[in-house]
Amino acid sequence: MASPRWKELYKYAACDLADGLLKLHVPGAGFLADIRPLPHTSRVPKPGLKKVLAPASTFLMVPKATKSFPNPAAPPQDLVTSNLPDSRPFADWTEKDTIVVISQPAGQACAVVGGIMAVRMKYLGAQGLVVDGRVRDITALNETQMPIWSKGTSIIGAGAETKFHARQVPVTIGQTIVEAGDIVMVDPFENGVVAVPQGKVEELLELLPKLVAADEKVIADVGGGSSVQEAFRKYRD
Repeated sequence: MASPRWKELYKYAACDLADGLLKLHVPGAGFLADIRPLPHTSRVPKPGLKKVLAPASTFLMVPKATKSFPNPAAPPQDLVTSNLPDSRPFADWTEKDTIVVISQPAGQACAVVGGIMAVRMKYLGAQGLVVDGRVRDITALNETQMPIWSKGTSIIGAGAETKFHARQVPVTIGQTIVEAGDIVMVDPFENGVVAVPQGKVEELLELLPKLVAADEKVIADVGGGSSVQEAFRKYRD
């Protein structure tokens, strides 16, 4: 379980969190690489930019064969056992006040989230959606006014080549492993998403004020004519 102080991370930027996680030797520095905000459509008023911080809930998708996509990639050898007690769609498992993190098999053309799933997740209280894969129904997704970030888009539904396999299991995005309960920040101002492991929240909160203060001093000195090398030596070393 994450430290009860996790909400204090909100006052920092995603870049600050990644800097701290790098110092703490967290794999991938917590960065969810190549995840971008949902494209905006002119038919829907653009929502105000908002940074979101919340615990993660995770969904894992796996490949499946269909007549349109008869040759799916083989699932990874270390695939976790499915932990689903019934066949309900993944959106019905959404946990309130979490950021939903979905892992889609690499290289697929289909989307794993469309308008129906997004509307259901919002109704159940999701604070945001991060998809390591594709989404579709862009106008409908925008209408949810929910932060939705993904690696790409599609016009093909999930049933074409993927299926829901497990929930609340570790998922890997780039070099970063996200577990259910990790603290995820979606930061549109820095155009990035970062995941803080539950067990690193306290260490990170102890480290961040020093890192941020040092960088502020570096910026001030560099702005006043100091070289970067001099400023780094003075405040970062």
